[in-house]
Amino acid sequence: MKRYSPKWVIPILIMVLPFTIVLSLILGAVSLSFSEIFNGLFSQENTVHQTILLGIRLPRVLLTASIGAILALSGAVMQGLFRNPLADPSLIGVTAGASLGASIVIVLVGTASLAWVQLPLVSLGAFLGGVLVVAAVYRLARRGEGTSVATMLLAGIGIAALVGSCTSLLEFYADNYMLRRISLWRMGSLEGANYGQVVFAVSIVVMFFLVLPRYSQALNALLLGESEARHLGIAVEKLKRILIVLVALGVGVSVALAGTIGFVGLVVPHIMRLWIGPDHRLLLPAAGLFGAILLVIADTLGRTLLAPTELPVGLVTAIIGVPFFLSLLTRRYVYGLS
Repeated sequence: MKRYSPKWVIPILIMVLPFTIVLSLILGAVSLSFSEIFNGLFSQENTVHQTILLGIRLPRVLLTASIGAILALSGAVMQGLFRNPLADPSLIGVTAGASLGASIVIVLVGTASLAWVQLPLVSLGAFLGGVLVVAAVYRLARRGEGTSVATMLLAGIGIAALVGSCTSLLEFYADNYMLRRISLWRMGSLEGANYGQVVFAVSIVVMFFLVLPRYSQALNALLLGESEARHLGIAVEKLKRILIVLVALGVGVSVALAGTIGFVGLVVPHIMRLWIGPDHRLLLPAAGLFGAILLVIADTLGRTLLAPTELPVGLVTAIIGVPFFLSLLTRRYVYGLS
């Protein structure tokens, strides 16, 4: 695949993102015009279109873009950490742990919410489940001399399988209503987004864009191998610990707010790597921007293709991601090379 200059790739992504957001605000079961969007944003009149725009679509689009950026950035970090273009955040068990945490809350507690932060207890359970599983995976991979990436990968696969079995056991004992809620949550959905959730997601995005670029040079050095990175003065173990904590936090929040959304963390960083190369100084911001764009497009398609019925965004990203994943396997791209 041809590699393009980041001098124009990143600026184009910056321009495409607001265009995609505006297009998503326009499209839906009730179409809005540019003038209706402008009036809804700046007018004091309380109209139906303003309610649709400010109460439903705007928080949903902002949440979608934020989660897309979080998942893509997390995927780029994981691929750099594992030195593998087929790595994604689910490898360390955060997605499986979040699914178990959400399922436990659905079965044992129900649909209660923390009203003061507009956050359902299901989301809190998902976040705690994801973080606890990642902590267990990291502890299993920890040795006296350091943390083995290969062991972490295998531990993540094993713990994810165990946690998945526990989730299936909960589904076996759940009634029809609980089972449907678990199934819909695991498909991923941004329906019911609110500004409280947007604040959580945007906070993580801002933190990622401020913190992760500081480690881009270290990730570049890590591509050469852990021994080479140590010779270049990189504190490899500290780097692993910080990046895993950041990924667990980011993916835990995104899964807690929107359910399981697959393939964004896999597909987006790899596309950007093929387009602009493996330099994380450019790859990280490009992946974040393209992840936001891709998920906004996927959610818009899910809302409009079968309107007024909505497709879960996780299904849409899977439809997009699976063919690309299979193409990666058949073309056998070498990491960092096209």
